[in-house]
Order: sequence, then C-alpha cells, then structure tokens
Amino acid sequence: MGRVEAPCALIVMGVSGSGKSTVAEALGERLGWRFEDGDSFHPASNVEKMRAGHPLTDEDRWPWLNAIADEIARVCNEGGHIIIACSALKHTYRDVLLRGRDDVRFVFLKGTKELIAERLAHRKGHFMPPGLLTSQFDTLEPPEAGEHVITVSIDETVEAIVDGVIRQLKPSGAKRRDLET
Repeated sequence: MGRVEAPCALIVMGVSGSGKSTVAEALGERLGWRFEDGDSFHPASNVEKMRAGHPLTDEDRWPWLNAIADEIARVCNEGGHIIIACSALKHTYRDVLLRGRDDVRFVFLKGTKELIAERLAHRKGHFMPPGLLTSQFDTLEPPEAGEHVITVSIDETVEAIVDGVIRQLKPSGAKRRDLET
C-alpha cells in the first residue's frame, strides 16, 4: 500500500445504532471540521421505505451514495474538511464514496449485534426500525486494511472513541495542525 494522503474527509461507518452520527459530530467538533449526517442525502423514497420497515436495495442506494461522494469531492477540491456519518456497509458502496481518492478515510464503528440492538431499543425519533438490524449485519462487509480504515470498538465512551480515532489519524501523515486536539 502506498502513502496515504492526509485526509480531507472522514466517513464514520457502521450499522444503524453503532453511534455514527454521535461519534462523527464529536469528531467534527474536536477537529473543527464540518459534520454532515449521510441520512440527509437520502431521497424521500428511501426514507419512506425504511420507515415502512423495508431494507433498501442496491438500486435504492446508488443515488444516495453518489450524492455523498459529490459532496466529499466538492469539499475536498475546495480545500475543506468534512466528516460524514454513513453506513457504507459494502465494499462496493465504499468504492463509490471514495471514487479513487487517497484523501478520504473510513472510521468503522465495530460492535456486537446484541449491544447495538440494546441501543436501538432505547432510541427515539429515528426512521430505522430495530427490526432491520439483522439485515444491516447480513449486508455488512467489514472494511479491510487496504481501504484506509480506522476500526474502533463502540463499547467505550464517545470521548474515548474520538481520542482513539485521532490517535490513529496522526501517524497517517496528516498535517499536524489539522489534527490538534
């Protein structure tokens, strides 16, 4: 694997209920980078489908993933930084999001199905019903080292998870001023 460019974008990924939005927002605050929830890029038809308890198909996901990739490209090409919370469950989805860029890193929030199911049972006001968790785990293709991934366990505090991500980012060659805590 060649040298990894300093990231202009982080994609915080994992199944629903793993804490993507919470961790991504905290990372954004710590780094001073803009945070966007990938869910806001879904077309209304996808949201309605998930609310009705139906898993999305790949055909449903392509426009959503391309909209996120467009935003990453726009921000990075303008010299900015962005953190996006996005499930990015399959290798092919992550390929769409990267579009061959070396300056985008994935942060994989790894947790057990039992822990995440417990969290989903207590979550209010989200369109992803807990019953779809099994389909999320069935779809998940954990990222591999060649995907420039940082893997962190979700059974820690948000602050500890953010600390761990930043520790793993610093050796990547990122500009020190971009990663000060």
